[in-house]
Amino acid sequence: QAHFVESGGGLVQPGGSLRLSCSASGFTLDSRGIGWFRQVPGKEREGVSCMSGMDSRIYYADSVKGRFTVSRDKAKNTVYLQMESLKPEDTAVYYCAADDMVAGTVCFPWAYKEVWGQGTLVTVSS
Repeated sequence: QAHFVESGGGLVQPGGSLRLSCSASGFTLDSRGIGWFRQVPGKEREGVSCMSGMDSRIYYADSVKGRFTVSRDKAKNTVYLQMESLKPEDTAVYYCAADDMVAGTVCFPWAYKEVWGQGTLVTVSS
């Protein structure tokens, strides 16, 4: 059964770094759009970064541009979200998602219907 295993969340001080991983099982990430989303209790889930499944285009939300980097390791069938210069407002549960029908770098949760990770909590606090 297709699923993601997420890892890498935790507690980090402001200005610190974390790398989140999503390892795909039961399906290949090739040609699939990949999205990273985050959600704070009481707020809607928002798109952080989304990779096109057909080319090299990547979208980053303005709030993370220049600090977060998404990448894909085809050999490991894994995607990563490298987060630098973390801020308290980055605190959230982070989710990865994949879909073979998502268009380009569309980065809305409703566009990803195929597979979602279980979420991993990132807390940025001193």
